Amino acid sequence: MIVEEIMFQSFFAITFVIRLILDGRSGWTVSVHFHAVLTVVLKLHPLLLVTPTPICDDCTDIRWKNFKGCLGALDGTYIDVQVRLVEKPKYRTRKGNISINVLGVVDRNAKFVYMLSGWEGSTTDSRVLRGLRVPFGNYYLCDNGYTNSDGFLAPYRATRYHLNDFGVGRSRPQNKKELFNLRHLRARNVIERSWGMMK
Repeated sequence: MIVEEIMFQSFFAITFVIRLILDGRSGWTVSVHFHAVLTVVLKLHPLLLVTPTPICDDCTDIRWKNFKGCLGALDGTYIDVQVRLVEKPKYRTRKGNISINVLGVVDRNAKFVYMLSGWEGSTTDSRVLRGLRVPFGNYYLCDNGYTNSDGFLAPYRATRYHLNDFGVGRSRPQNKKELFNLRHLRARNVIERSWGMMK
C-alpha cells in the first residue's frame, strides 16, 4: 500500500485524530495527497455507492419475509488501536481494551453498505448510531444494545433471544415475543457473520 493510500485510509477512518497522520509529515503533504486520493474516490462514487433494497411483500427468504421495509442489519464492533497515553481513558472499552467503536451496516446479502468508524471505545453504541440516517418508512435490525426508534428495530428485552436459548433440545418459542425474537435473531445474524468474515 502506498503512503497516499495509508494516509487517506487513516484520515477517513479516524477523522478527528488528524494529528496522528501529521506525525512526521508536513500539513501540506498530508493535504495534497489526501485531496488527490479523495478526488479519485469521488469519481468512483457511482460504483462505490450501494443503496440497499427494502424487503418487499413478496419476499420468499424465510429469514427476511417477516420484516417488510427492512434494509438490513447493523452492529458495532471494537478494533484495537494505538493512542497516546493521555488519550487512553477515552478509548478504553468496558473490557479494558484500547479500541475504536466501529458501526457496520449490511444488507440482507451480507454486503456492507455503511460503515462509521473513529469513535472512542468508551462511546456507547447508541451514541455512534446517531450519525446514521435511514430513509423514511424503512428500518434496520439491531441488537438490544440499541433502543427501538424510527429506523431501528431491536428485539424484545427480558425475553429469550440468543441462538443457544433456542438450540437443539431446548424449547421452541413459547409466546409471540419469543417468536419475534427468534425471527429477528435469524435475520440480524447476517451482521454477526459479516463481522466474523471481516475479522
